Amino acid sequence: MLKIRNVKLEDLPELVSIENKCFTQEEAATEAAFEKRIQLITDSFYVAEIDGTIVGLINGPVIERPEITDDLFKSIKQNPTTGGHQSILGLAVSPEYQKQGIASALLEHLEKVAATSKRETITLTCKEELIGYYEKQGYNNDGVSNSVHGGEVWYNMSKIL
Repeated sequence: MLKIRNVKLEDLPELVSIENKCFTQEEAATEAAFEKRIQLITDSFYVAEIDGTIVGLINGPVIERPEITDDLFKSIKQNPTTGGHQSILGLAVSPEYQKQGIASALLEHLEKVAATSKRETITLTCKEELIGYYEKQGYNNDGVSNSVHGGEVWYNMSKIL
């Protein structure tokens, strides 16, 4: 049974492991970055568990503008109580648990919380091959991002709440 809950500091080793399975070394969040996110944005950092095992994660700070900028991967601050734009810096599911609806459940959970906190949009960047997935989830493709994170081409995706 899938359970989604707020992140805890003791989740850190599993989070780093999942992140490194799903992203290249250049793209993956570091242990230090995760530690900072756990400390500052637990209200927008969730993990998915099946039978007590962490199988996925979603996280990102609330930002002032509706696009992700590369500085967010290095420096974030606590979320405002209401308003702003909910960003997604990371959505990852362990490869052995992919294609089971876990990523969609994590997205849906974050969207509900963001709507409750009166966020304007949810915003993320993705690679070209994932545009169709996010469009099926109700996101709009807003074109190529200015982000050069990990040396990749990213696309801005957004969903109005």
